[in-house]
Amino acid sequence: MAEREERFIGQLLVNAGIISHEDLEKALVEHKRTGEFLATTVVKMKLAPEEAVFSILGEQIGVPYINLRKIEPDAQALEKVPARFALHYKIFPVKLYDNTLEIAISDPLNIQALDDIRLLLNLDVKPYLAYEETIMDMIRRYYGLGAGTVEGLQKRQKEKPVSVEVEEAVEDSSIINFVNQILTQAIEDRATDVHIEPFEDELRVRYRIDGILHNMPLPQGAKQFQSAITSRIKIMANLNIAERRLPQDGKIVFKYKDQEYDLRVSTLPTPEGESIDIRILSKTMLFSLGDLGLLEEDYNILESLLKKPNGIIFVTGPTGSGKTTTLYACLQKLNTQDRKIITIEDPIEYRIKGITQIQVHPKIGLTFAQGLRSILRHDPDIILIGEVRDIETAEIAIRASLTGHLVFSTLHTNDAASGVTRLLDMGIEPYLIASSVECFIAQRLVRVLCNKCKYKEKISPKLAKIFSAEEGLEIYNAKGCEECKYTKYKGRTAIYEFLPLKPEIKELILKRASSDQIKKTAVKLGMRTLKMEGWEKIKAGLTTCEEVLRVVAEEEG
Repeated sequence: MAEREERFIGQLLVNAGIISHEDLEKALVEHKRTGEFLATTVVKMKLAPEEAVFSILGEQIGVPYINLRKIEPDAQALEKVPARFALHYKIFPVKLYDNTLEIAISDPLNIQALDDIRLLLNLDVKPYLAYEETIMDMIRRYYGLGAGTVEGLQKRQKEKPVSVEVEEAVEDSSIINFVNQILTQAIEDRATDVHIEPFEDELRVRYRIDGILHNMPLPQGAKQFQSAITSRIKIMANLNIAERRLPQDGKIVFKYKDQEYDLRVSTLPTPEGESIDIRILSKTMLFSLGDLGLLEEDYNILESLLKKPNGIIFVTGPTGSGKTTTLYACLQKLNTQDRKIITIEDPIEYRIKGITQIQVHPKIGLTFAQGLRSILRHDPDIILIGEVRDIETAEIAIRASLTGHLVFSTLHTNDAASGVTRLLDMGIEPYLIASSVECFIAQRLVRVLCNKCKYKEKISPKLAKIFSAEEGLEIYNAKGCEECKYTKYKGRTAIYEFLPLKPEIKELILKRASSDQIKKTAVKLGMRTLKMEGWEKIKAGLTTCEEVLRVVAEEEG
């Protein structure tokens, strides 16, 4: 579109009070860089909401705005427009009647595109104005992720049949493109894991976003390319594509928008083919202590722990509760020129400059225990052990802490007090726990309410009782909107339970007291349980009661 027309559209938005003159100039600079429709640029830059921009624009140019998320498209219209066609012109079919096709288009002033559509489909076209990102979301939802690519593959197969299991199919540009689409969409959606799961009659792809699995629709026919998709991922991860009977693990370095991601790939054999999990780790996702969501009191406790010259700090919680992120934030704080820090991990999740990191390799005898013995001969000040899994590793860790080293590690327990009983169950003597461990920290991750659509409401009597709260107290909830993809949440924060080993706690450990006794005493001494910390985040409007109860047992605290 000509620069004059873009400026005319921008001026309409200014005149309507949607954006300021300064915002228009910023948007025009960005539009010049990207070549996108100016209205799309304004919304992408968050200078104004989608509905406000496109409603005013639609009125002015005589093309009505349509909110695609509030309509159910016509099946006949979807059938008439191939996916690759919709993707190329960035249109979405809405309704088909009397030889007329209603479509949503992000740039209705693009006369060339509208003429092409009329000619190619041999239909009259009635355009509606819609936001480009919403159109692309609707294409993914109704046609499936990578639908244009799969359509192209199916078309070529009809013209020249070829087995999808042969080597050429694996290196086919369409298969490469399809796998890249799965990965880039996962990164854009902030997914931490991609699950590619084969079943008898379908291939399923699910993304784990903010700890919850979401189904990603695939186009019909994706199942027939399952072997080629699996083989392509295995080639990228340097795995053996001929071996389909044994689990395999590999790694992909994936670049997207000038950023590198480490993708950890794991395959599992199933009767329907290989199931694949891809863990997405951004190389820039290292947090500082201030980013962890610690309450002020917890932050002060952790800072004082990091000043200790020796002792062990255990972080506990189930898989995926953010233990490694917390430990890496601690190491970032301690990573100075005058300290030697060595880690032994399985696997190394993030690489940190200035820290010596070792990957466990049990097949060649490099276990946590064996690696830890060698680490102690390298004069470290601080040691991170990925996980204490057995008595041998625990004993060496304790010995290291007693000989002047600050040691960090993790345990898989439900709360902080259970960390004590886990070590006792391993066979560690109570006096060694009491003399070496400085603190047990339990943690969980809770989803954060979307700032754009959250609102206040009164707490229900049932929830007030569970959290020992005052009835009628106002807390926050959310409606769900485009910003949070109608999930009500965007992002996550952690809730913590700090159990420093005060003299009273050490006495209970020496008496082999139960975790319940230790917990009750710790609460009397001022410890906040996970549920109590969760309540603080609820009151602050960060999360909901339901979300805290999802990760913490009701009876707790």
